[in-house]
Amino acid sequence: MDVPGLDRAHVWHPYAPVPPPVPVHQVVRADGVRLTLADGRELVDGMSSWWAAIHGYNHPRLNAALTAQLSDMAHVMFGGLTHEPAVRLAHRLAGLTGLPKVFLADSGSVAVEVAVKMALQFTGRHRLLTVRGGYHGDTFGAMAVCDPVNGMHHLFSGALARHVFAPRPPARHDAGYLDELAETVARHARELAAIIVEPVVQGAGGMHFYPPSCLRRLRELADEHGLLLIADEIATGFGRTGELFGCDHAGVRPDIMCLGKALTGGYLSMAATLCTERVAAGVGTLMHGPTFMGNPLAAAVANASLDLLAERPWRAEVARIEAGLAAGLAPAAHAPGVADVRVLGAIGVVETREPVDVARVQDTAMRHGVWLRPFGRLIYTMPPYATGDDDLARITTAMTAAAREAAPAA
Repeated sequence: MDVPGLDRAHVWHPYAPVPPPVPVHQVVRADGVRLTLADGRELVDGMSSWWAAIHGYNHPRLNAALTAQLSDMAHVMFGGLTHEPAVRLAHRLAGLTGLPKVFLADSGSVAVEVAVKMALQFTGRHRLLTVRGGYHGDTFGAMAVCDPVNGMHHLFSGALARHVFAPRPPARHDAGYLDELAETVARHARELAAIIVEPVVQGAGGMHFYPPSCLRRLRELADEHGLLLIADEIATGFGRTGELFGCDHAGVRPDIMCLGKALTGGYLSMAATLCTERVAAGVGTLMHGPTFMGNPLAAAVANASLDLLAERPWRAEVARIEAGLAAGLAPAAHAPGVADVRVLGAIGVVETREPVDVARVQDTAMRHGVWLRPFGRLIYTMPPYATGDDDLARITTAMTAAAREAAPAA
């Protein structure tokens, strides 16, 4: 089969026109932390397949969980029926988060849609407050709480619900910002149902890190004004930032939490929206039901992924990766055209002053044996926790080289 030719003729890739202007590369195998291309090249995966494959690829325990579940059933509707893998997963997620009611969805964007519907139905109000620089997904309810100016969804602004946007949180504690935040919440409190944010790390909106004090203040303001706090932990959940959840940095519990991405270890699409007993009781019947809600295969592999996470020293692994990224990316800070270098947990970011040439950055990284997928002004990595020191050094070398080559010509 002519995969490249047929891909170019028929496949519409994400965030791209058809055919895509940037080359796409055929993967024939993924194992451990490596991707093997059709031409035989091996690349260290610096992206965890968009932050999901925290254990790496082709893991025998995850493979076994899928195989065992497949022999019983691949899927059954969740309306009026239930099954052990989904029940066990919900029980475990409730224990990990302290949020006892679990709605299983089929993608991160849908989890956010469900969270928004919960908040609106619970309060009877129809506006949310969030901060600029955020990203919560590509469906309509989620797009409405993404950054309306600098985000990727401005084309749809006229069709989206109008919510309240506070300024982007600063990178460091700022008492003045917290005061401004309090004023904004107070000014709109009577029309707000909830506050929704990505805890500590804003992901696809710019890979921006902000202090836990901001999250703590948002929790206080939600309580003060009778609002719900929604934590979008789809990118930050399951250890990526150095804590199990981003909220743990601030020691707060949200009223509603969204999980996804790493939930299944990158094997299958699955997400969850969790909430308190109070919210569930106030919502009552939630009119939402994805066809593949609670899919047994996804639930089985999610349980196996949580088993692995509980068994492996993920805190030490993430701390080791954080130290390696900080040391390895330090030289990039001196490259012409680089605005900032920042690291938190297993997240490393090189921010350039001008938008990068995606194809050029990818070519540079691939020459160094690494797969990266930059966007905007960001060359970043979120490697699997299983990434060894040598491979981590290869990733940071590739990122530094790409940053230097991304500098505008003199």
